[in-house]
Amino acid sequence: MPLSPEVVTSNHEAVAWLVSLDVFFAPDDEPWFTIDGIEAPRQIGSDGSGGAFVLLPPQNVLYVSSEGRAGIIADTFEAFVQLVIARPYWLDVLKFSGGGDLAEMRRAAEALEATLDDENEINEAREKIRKSLDLDEADDPVGALYEAIAASDAIVRATDGSPFTTLFNRFSIDNNPILRNAAA
Repeated sequence: MPLSPEVVTSNHEAVAWLVSLDVFFAPDDEPWFTIDGIEAPRQIGSDGSGGAFVLLPPQNVLYVSSEGRAGIIADTFEAFVQLVIARPYWLDVLKFSGGGDLAEMRRAAEALEATLDDENEINEAREKIRKSLDLDEADDPVGALYEAIAASDAIVRATDGSPFTTLFNRFSIDNNPILRNAAA
């Protein structure tokens, strides 16, 4: 059976571990954005910063940040869950993507992994979620994230009609002394 929001939310252990990685499967009550061409977007969850996860046809997962950025982050719901497990700091990988440079994203992922404060807890969460959902480890989660966003054609708008911008940010880890030193 393919992985779906219904399969995940019925697995209470997986949901509890995903919450520890900052993913919540409770949609917002009030829509605060629209998506061109999508009548009723299916919000499947949120993160701790106020962003929303939306399942689009056929199964793409769109992330809409509370700061006016949006993009498709996974080609399937399963790829989304694998991304969150493998790189729970995926949003920071995008922040330090150098404007959407895959090599910069890979550098950021390595530096972020090296600077995890709670590495043991995250590794335990990774193991428990994979086991409870019978998931393999993602082959290249950073590459898949890059490809999904680079190909993203969803146009998300704020309630005033202004379009959201890309999730790729202009910073690199060289702008952050802690990450720069971790990568050295």
